[in-house]
Amino acid sequence: MEKKEMSFEESLARLETIVKELESGDVKLEEAISKFQEAVALAASCDKKLKEAEQNIHKILKEDGTLEDFQPEE
Repeated sequence: MEKKEMSFEESLARLETIVKELESGDVKLEEAISKFQEAVALAASCDKKLKEAEQNIHKILKEDGTLEDFQPEE
């Protein structure tokens, strides 16, 4: 069965849950290591999605519908 990729919001919520669990100190060592590994992967996924969003923000539609790099007026 194919695993659905989580959205940014889902990944961030899961990451926050893991952090709270780890901070509680009620997690056994092996489980803590597994959760930490999951958290690192989630953080990397969130970072990638944020960078992609940032790249998209730097693009705007020209009047003819094509994309061009955004150059703010100074």
